[in-house]
Amino acid sequence: MSRKIQIYNTLTRQKEVFNPITENHVGMYVCGPTVYGDPHLGHARPGITFDVVFRYLKHNDYKVRYIRNITDAGHLENDADEGEDKIAKKARLEQLEPMEIVQFYTISYHKAMNDLNCLPPSIEPRATGHIIEQIEMVEQILKNGFAYKVNGSVYLDVNKYNEKYPYGTLSGRNIEDTLEGTRTLDGQSEKKSPVDFAIWKKASPEHIMRWSSPWGEGFPGWHMECSAMSEKYLGKTFDIHGGGMDLVFPHHEAEIAQSNACNDCNPVNYWMHNNMITVDGKKMGKSLGNFINLEEFFNGTHEKLERAYTPMTIRFFILQAHYRSTVDFSNEALQAAEKGFNKLMNALETLQTLSATDTSTYDVKKLEENCYMAMDDDFNTPILIAHLFDGVRIINSVKDGKESLNLTDLEKLKSIFNIFVTDILGLISAKESRGNDLTSEVMELVLQLRGNAKKSKDFGTADLIRDELNKAGIQIKDSREGTSWEVK
Repeated sequence: MSRKIQIYNTLTRQKEVFNPITENHVGMYVCGPTVYGDPHLGHARPGITFDVVFRYLKHNDYKVRYIRNITDAGHLENDADEGEDKIAKKARLEQLEPMEIVQFYTISYHKAMNDLNCLPPSIEPRATGHIIEQIEMVEQILKNGFAYKVNGSVYLDVNKYNEKYPYGTLSGRNIEDTLEGTRTLDGQSEKKSPVDFAIWKKASPEHIMRWSSPWGEGFPGWHMECSAMSEKYLGKTFDIHGGGMDLVFPHHEAEIAQSNACNDCNPVNYWMHNNMITVDGKKMGKSLGNFINLEEFFNGTHEKLERAYTPMTIRFFILQAHYRSTVDFSNEALQAAEKGFNKLMNALETLQTLSATDTSTYDVKKLEENCYMAMDDDFNTPILIAHLFDGVRIINSVKDGKESLNLTDLEKLKSIFNIFVTDILGLISAKESRGNDLTSEVMELVLQLRGNAKKSKDFGTADLIRDELNKAGIQIKDSREGTSWEVK
């Protein structure tokens, strides 16, 4: 590739020039959701973050195999080795089959990702579809002497592993640090050490989701699915592994240990982690009453929301911060993002109407160079957006006759905006996004009612409709040709 893309590698804690294992081909694995609840803002951030990475790598002519898993078994409460499977617990509470829960929330997650204009991954494997591969990996780890069997469960022996491979390379923890933060749990006594973790668990009599194995009926440890599925589709070592920062430990640390113990090699060259989302400065959580799912954002039904926000407002809001920075939700921040998004999209529309002149007063090539430099610098979307707003200023100045662009520069500016706004950032106008057909039908009806009010000289009602729509972020424009509307 002609461009040098810098990626911050969590493993080495520094930016590195991206150099794929196979020229022009990239293997990327991203941890997807555990499907036992409605998708929320915490799902949106990695979805959008790695969608932009996927888009930019493809734009640079890499052939990308993007794997995003679905966790539909084996993820226990509080990420522990004991307790109840989250999906099985939800199924028991709602008196449904676990796969009914999985199907319902997988569809909900896909709908949310589609609303946010995230491209689908190349492959989306499920844990339950790869039990055989997980069992085979556990068997190999046992054969290599890095695991042990106890009462139908299999645990990775972290102390023995640490004798050959350094444990804690990703998180920066050592075994002593991990021991200090380990709680005493029921059933933990069967492990040689509290730092050991299950790679296969014996199913208790009441456990719904279970499979036959050489060690009896049970289910894979949560960490095992990603190790097995990434190896199946991307090989023993691949290019990029992504996910939220909350997965660094224990999940991704365990993945490294499992792959080393099984294959005697590190599984990933570049580890990428997006940071967390907070609500009014506090971590988002159901117990704090600040947990907001995406559908509530889209329809404005949560008590903390002043009104509804479109999926594109949410996407733009997330892209305004670098993926490694925290993002704090507030209505004020979302409304500011909404204004910025609408300004950018209105400029994109205006750009299509501009006429070229003989001369240019603006360096369009410099803008293009700055946009690429921002993305090459660890996918720095906020800096990219800042450069695009330099372009917005020029677009509005050309419209007002204060600046000029010749035909070549005008076409180049259109190309820059199409590439970076639409293709890479994945931003589309409100009329192209979620609910376009229904929104258009409703607006047609509203404008018809306003027109009837004006015909009957009920100007108070006509003005009320205009003013209320304006408060909702929709601007009405009356002209000789009729009445039109646009999102401000």
